Amino acid sequence: MNHHVETFRGEHFFQKNQLLYVNRATENITSPYHDHDFLECVYIAEGAGYHHIGDQVHKVRKGQVFFIPIGMSHVFRPISANKAVSPLSVFNCVFSPLLLHKLSAFASDYSIVQFMSNMESGLSSYYSCMDTHDQFEKLFLALHREYELPQTGSSDYLHSLLLQLIIALQRSMEQSRPSPAPRQTAFIKLLNDLEQHYDQELTLARLAEASGWSERHLQRLFRQHANQSFHRYLQNVRIQKSQELLRGSQLKISTIAEMVGYKDIHSFNTLFKRCTGMTPSVYRKETDPGDMSNR
Repeated sequence: MNHHVETFRGEHFFQKNQLLYVNRATENITSPYHDHDFLECVYIAEGAGYHHIGDQVHKVRKGQVFFIPIGMSHVFRPISANKAVSPLSVFNCVFSPLLLHKLSAFASDYSIVQFMSNMESGLSSYYSCMDTHDQFEKLFLALHREYELPQTGSSDYLHSLLLQLIIALQRSMEQSRPSPAPRQTAFIKLLNDLEQHYDQELTLARLAEASGWSERHLQRLFRQHANQSFHRYLQNVRIQKSQELLRGSQLKISTIAEMVGYKDIHSFNTLFKRCTGMTPSVYRKETDPGDMSNR
Protein backbone atom coordinates (compact mmCIF):
# COMPACT_ATOMS: atom_id res chain seq x y z
CA MET A 1 0.00 0.00 0.00
CA ASN A 2 1.33 3.44 -0.92
CA HIS A 3 0.97 6.29 1.59
CA HIS A 4 1.54 9.98 1.27
CA VAL A 5 4.48 10.49 3.63
CA GLU A 6 5.37 13.79 5.28
CA THR A 7 8.89 14.39 6.58
CA PHE A 8 9.24 15.92 10.04
CA ARG A 9 12.40 17.98 10.57
CA GLY A 10 14.27 18.22 13.82
CA GLU A 11 14.71 21.98 13.40
CA HIS A 12 10.95 22.34 13.95
CA PHE A 13 11.16 20.62 17.37
CA PHE A 14 14.60 21.48 18.73
CA GLN A 15 14.55 24.88 20.41
CA LYS A 16 17.09 26.95 22.38
CA ASN A 17 20.05 24.86 21.21
CA GLN A 18 18.45 21.71 22.60
CA LEU A 19 18.92 18.61 20.44
CA LEU A 20 16.07 16.89 22.26
CA TYR A 21 12.29 17.34 22.49
CA VAL A 22 9.80 15.63 24.81
CA ASN A 23 6.01 15.81 24.83
CA ARG A 24 2.87 13.95 25.75
CA ALA A 25 0.28 13.88 22.96
CA THR A 26 -3.11 12.38 22.26
CA GLU A 27 -3.01 10.74 18.84
CA ASN A 28 -5.58 11.63 16.19
CA ILE A 29 -7.26 9.38 13.65
CA THR A 30 -6.12 11.82 10.95
CA SER A 31 -2.48 12.06 12.08
CA PRO A 32 -0.28 12.04 8.97
CA TYR A 33 1.93 9.16 7.90
CA HIS A 34 5.45 10.51 8.33
CA ASP A 35 9.16 9.88 8.61
CA HIS A 36 11.75 12.10 10.30
CA ASP A 37 15.39 13.13 10.27
CA PHE A 38 15.76 12.45 14.00
CA LEU A 39 15.51 9.40 16.29
CA GLU A 40 12.36 8.75 18.26
CA CYS A 41 11.39 6.76 21.35
CA VAL A 42 7.69 6.40 22.15
CA TYR A 43 5.88 5.13 25.24
CA ILE A 44 2.15 4.30 25.15
CA ALA A 45 0.93 6.18 28.23
CA GLU A 46 -2.80 5.51 27.97
CA GLY A 47 -5.29 3.53 25.93
CA ALA A 48 -4.88 1.39 22.84
CA GLY A 49 -4.68 1.84 19.09
CA TYR A 50 -2.62 0.95 16.06
CA HIS A 51 0.91 1.54 14.88
CA HIS A 52 1.17 1.79 11.11
CA ILE A 53 4.83 1.24 10.25
CA GLY A 54 6.13 0.56 6.77
CA ASP A 55 3.49 -1.68 5.19
CA GLN A 56 2.47 -3.30 8.48
CA VAL A 57 -0.12 -2.50 11.14
CA HIS A 58 0.28 -3.60 14.77
CA LYS A 59 -2.14 -3.18 17.65
CA VAL A 60 -0.61 -1.28 20.57
CA ARG A 61 -1.57 -0.73 24.21
CA LYS A 62 -0.41 1.01 27.37
CA GLY A 63 3.06 -0.01 28.48
CA GLN A 64 4.60 -0.62 25.08
CA VAL A 65 7.87 1.07 24.13
CA PHE A 66 9.05 1.80 20.59
CA PHE A 67 12.31 2.90 19.00
CA ILE A 68 11.86 4.37 15.52
CA PRO A 69 15.05 5.06 13.53
CA ILE A 70 15.65 7.87 11.07
CA GLY A 71 13.77 7.61 7.78
CA MET A 72 11.21 4.96 8.81
CA SER A 73 7.66 5.99 7.90
CA HIS A 74 5.01 5.37 10.53
CA VAL A 75 2.06 6.79 12.46
CA PHE A 76 0.20 5.98 15.69
CA ARG A 77 -3.59 6.14 15.49
CA PRO A 78 -6.38 5.50 18.03
CA ILE A 79 -9.02 2.82 17.58
CA SER A 80 -11.70 5.43 16.84
CA ALA A 81 -12.07 9.17 16.34
CA ASN A 82 -13.82 9.51 19.71
CA LYS A 83 -10.97 10.40 22.07
CA ALA A 84 -13.22 10.29 25.12
CA VAL A 85 -14.12 6.66 24.47
CA SER A 86 -10.92 5.37 22.87
CA PRO A 87 -7.94 7.58 23.78
CA LEU A 88 -4.40 6.86 22.66
CA SER A 89 -1.90 9.00 24.55
CA VAL A 90 1.83 8.71 24.07
CA PHE A 91 5.07 10.16 25.37
CA ASN A 92 7.43 11.14 22.56
CA CYS A 93 11.16 11.62 23.13
CA VAL A 94 12.88 12.71 19.93
CA PHE A 95 16.55 13.53 19.65
CA SER A 96 19.17 14.42 17.09
CA PRO A 97 21.87 11.92 16.08
CA LEU A 98 24.31 14.74 16.92
CA LEU A 99 23.30 14.41 20.56
CA LEU A 100 24.26 10.73 20.54
CA HIS A 101 27.78 11.65 19.55
CA LYS A 102 27.94 13.97 22.57
CA LEU A 103 26.46 11.42 24.97
CA SER A 104 28.78 8.64 23.86
CA ALA A 105 31.66 10.55 25.48
CA PHE A 106 30.07 9.80 28.87
CA ALA A 107 29.61 6.06 28.24
CA SER A 108 32.40 3.69 29.24
CA ASP A 109 30.77 0.35 28.38
CA TYR A 110 31.78 -0.69 24.86
CA SER A 111 28.42 -2.30 24.10
CA ILE A 112 26.57 0.94 24.97
CA VAL A 113 29.00 3.07 22.94
CA GLN A 114 28.57 0.71 19.97
CA PHE A 115 24.78 0.76 20.39
CA MET A 116 24.73 4.56 20.26
CA SER A 117 27.09 4.56 17.30
CA ASN A 118 24.71 2.23 15.43
CA MET A 119 21.78 4.49 16.27
CA GLU A 120 23.68 7.56 15.11
CA SER A 121 24.75 5.98 11.82
CA GLY A 122 21.32 4.50 11.06
CA LEU A 123 22.30 0.86 11.60
CA SER A 124 19.82 0.25 14.45
CA SER A 125 16.50 -1.20 13.35
CA TYR A 126 12.96 -0.60 14.55
CA TYR A 127 12.30 -2.17 17.96
CA SER A 128 9.37 -2.55 20.37
CA CYS A 129 8.91 -4.20 23.76
CA MET A 130 6.64 -4.22 26.81
CA ASP A 131 7.61 -2.24 29.89
CA THR A 132 7.34 -5.19 32.26
CA HIS A 133 8.79 -3.49 35.35
CA ASP A 134 7.73 0.17 34.82
CA GLN A 135 11.31 1.33 34.25
CA PHE A 136 10.47 2.98 30.93
CA GLU A 137 7.36 4.68 32.28
CA LYS A 138 9.38 6.24 35.10
CA LEU A 139 12.03 7.48 32.64
CA PHE A 140 9.48 9.03 30.29
CA LEU A 141 7.65 10.69 33.19
CA ALA A 142 10.93 12.15 34.44
CA LEU A 143 11.95 13.29 30.93
CA HIS A 144 8.60 14.99 30.34
CA ARG A 145 8.55 16.71 33.73
CA GLU A 146 12.10 18.00 33.39
CA TYR A 147 11.47 19.22 29.83
CA GLU A 148 8.23 21.03 30.73
CA LEU A 149 9.45 22.41 34.08
CA PRO A 150 13.14 23.21 33.53
CA GLN A 151 15.37 24.04 36.48
CA THR A 152 19.05 24.73 36.99
CA GLY A 153 21.02 22.06 35.16
CA SER A 154 17.97 20.76 33.25
CA SER A 155 19.90 20.27 30.02
CA ASP A 156 22.43 18.01 31.70
CA TYR A 157 19.71 16.22 33.63
CA LEU A 158 17.72 15.57 30.44
CA HIS A 159 20.85 14.19 28.79
CA SER A 160 21.46 11.84 31.73
CA LEU A 161 17.84 10.62 31.55
CA LEU A 162 18.17 10.05 27.80
CA LEU A 163 21.35 8.04 28.38
CA GLN A 164 19.44 5.92 30.92
CA LEU A 165 16.67 5.41 28.35
CA ILE A 166 19.19 4.30 25.72
CA ILE A 167 20.81 1.88 28.16
CA ALA A 168 17.39 0.46 29.08
CA LEU A 169 16.63 -0.06 25.37
CA GLN A 170 19.96 -1.77 24.79
CA ARG A 171 19.43 -4.08 27.75
CA SER A 172 15.92 -4.94 26.59
CA MET A 173 17.20 -5.82 23.12
CA GLU A 174 20.05 -7.84 24.62
CA GLN A 175 17.72 -9.77 26.93
CA SER A 176 15.44 -10.64 24.00
CA ARG A 177 18.36 -12.58 22.50
CA PRO A 178 19.81 -15.81 23.96
CA SER A 179 21.72 -14.86 27.10
CA PRO A 180 25.38 -15.84 27.53
CA ALA A 181 24.84 -15.80 31.32
CA PRO A 182 21.43 -17.37 31.98
CA ARG A 183 21.97 -17.73 35.75
CA GLN A 184 22.77 -14.02 36.20
CA THR A 185 19.82 -13.06 34.00
CA ALA A 186 17.54 -15.31 36.05
CA PHE A 187 18.70 -13.64 39.27
CA ILE A 188 18.05 -10.17 37.78
CA LYS A 189 14.53 -11.35 36.89
CA LEU A 190 14.08 -12.59 40.45
CA LEU A 191 15.09 -9.15 41.80
CA ASN A 192 12.67 -7.46 39.40
CA ASP A 193 9.87 -9.76 40.54
CA LEU A 194 10.72 -9.12 44.18
CA GLU A 195 10.50 -5.35 43.62
CA GLN A 196 7.08 -5.81 42.00
CA HIS A 197 5.69 -7.99 44.82
CA TYR A 198 7.46 -6.49 47.84
CA ASP A 199 4.09 -6.03 49.60
CA GLN A 200 3.43 -9.77 49.71
CA GLU A 201 4.60 -12.24 52.34
CA LEU A 202 7.99 -13.06 50.87
CA THR A 203 10.39 -15.52 52.45
CA LEU A 204 13.63 -17.04 51.29
CA ALA A 205 11.91 -20.44 51.26
CA ARG A 206 9.18 -19.21 48.89
CA LEU A 207 11.74 -17.59 46.59
CA ALA A 208 13.77 -20.78 46.57
CA GLU A 209 10.72 -22.80 45.62
CA ALA A 210 9.80 -20.38 42.82
CA SER A 211 13.34 -20.07 41.43
CA GLY A 212 14.48 -23.67 41.75
CA TRP A 213 17.59 -22.65 43.72
CA SER A 214 18.26 -23.75 47.26
CA GLU A 215 17.85 -21.25 50.09
CA ARG A 216 21.57 -21.42 50.75
CA HIS A 217 22.44 -20.70 47.12
CA LEU A 218 19.93 -17.84 46.96
CA GLN A 219 21.44 -16.27 50.05
CA ARG A 220 24.86 -16.61 48.42
CA LEU A 221 23.57 -14.83 45.29
CA PHE A 222 22.21 -11.94 47.36
CA ARG A 223 25.53 -11.61 49.15
CA GLN A 224 27.45 -11.78 45.87
CA HIS A 225 25.33 -9.43 43.72
CA ALA A 226 23.61 -7.16 46.26
CA ASN A 227 26.24 -7.15 49.05
CA GLN A 228 23.54 -7.86 51.63
CA SER A 229 21.29 -10.65 52.84
CA PHE A 230 17.90 -11.38 51.28
CA HIS A 231 16.17 -10.16 54.44
CA ARG A 232 18.04 -6.83 54.43
CA TYR A 233 17.49 -6.38 50.69
CA LEU A 234 13.72 -6.87 51.07
CA GLN A 235 13.62 -4.47 54.03
CA ASN A 236 15.42 -1.78 52.02
CA VAL A 237 13.05 -2.18 49.07
CA ARG A 238 10.04 -1.84 51.37
CA ILE A 239 11.43 1.21 53.14
CA GLN A 240 12.24 2.86 49.80
CA LYS A 241 8.65 2.26 48.61
CA SER A 242 7.27 3.62 51.89
CA GLN A 243 9.36 6.77 51.45
CA GLU A 244 7.81 7.30 48.02
CA LEU A 245 4.32 6.92 49.51
CA LEU A 246 5.10 9.26 52.40
CA ARG A 247 6.34 11.92 49.98
CA GLY A 248 3.64 11.50 47.36
CA SER A 249 0.43 10.77 49.26
CA GLN A 250 -1.63 11.78 52.28
CA LEU A 251 -2.26 8.17 53.34
CA LYS A 252 -2.04 7.31 57.01
CA ILE A 253 1.29 5.88 58.11
CA SER A 254 -0.41 2.68 59.29
CA THR A 255 -1.93 2.27 55.81
CA ILE A 256 1.44 2.80 54.16
CA ALA A 257 3.05 0.26 56.49
CA GLU A 258 0.51 -2.35 55.44
CA MET A 259 0.87 -1.45 51.76
CA VAL A 260 4.60 -2.20 51.86
CA GLY A 261 4.21 -5.49 53.71
CA TYR A 262 4.18 -4.64 57.43
CA LYS A 263 1.05 -5.38 59.45
CA ASP A 264 2.64 -4.29 62.72
CA ILE A 265 2.97 -0.49 62.75
CA HIS A 266 5.45 -0.57 65.65
CA SER A 267 7.82 -2.89 63.77
CA PHE A 268 7.53 -0.65 60.71
CA ASN A 269 8.30 2.51 62.72
CA THR A 270 11.33 0.88 64.34
CA LEU A 271 12.69 -0.40 61.03
CA PHE A 272 12.03 2.90 59.24
CA LYS A 273 13.93 4.84 61.90
CA ARG A 274 16.81 2.37 61.81
CA CYS A 275 17.13 2.70 58.01
CA THR A 276 16.55 6.47 57.65
CA GLY A 277 17.48 7.93 61.01
CA MET A 278 14.00 9.36 61.61
CA THR A 279 10.45 8.19 62.21
CA PRO A 280 7.95 8.08 59.30
CA SER A 281 6.06 11.11 60.65
CA VAL A 282 9.25 13.17 60.94
CA TYR A 283 10.34 12.03 57.46
CA ARG A 284 6.98 13.16 56.01
CA LYS A 285 7.29 16.52 57.77
CA GLU A 286 10.87 17.02 56.56
CA THR A 287 10.10 16.16 52.94
CA ASP A 288 6.72 17.91 52.76
CA PRO A 289 6.51 20.78 55.26
CA GLY A 290 2.96 21.60 54.18
CA ASP A 291 1.63 18.22 55.24
CA MET A 292 -0.09 18.55 58.64
CA SER A 293 -1.81 15.14 58.68
CA ASN A 294 0.62 13.38 61.00
CA ARG A 295 1.86 16.18 63.23
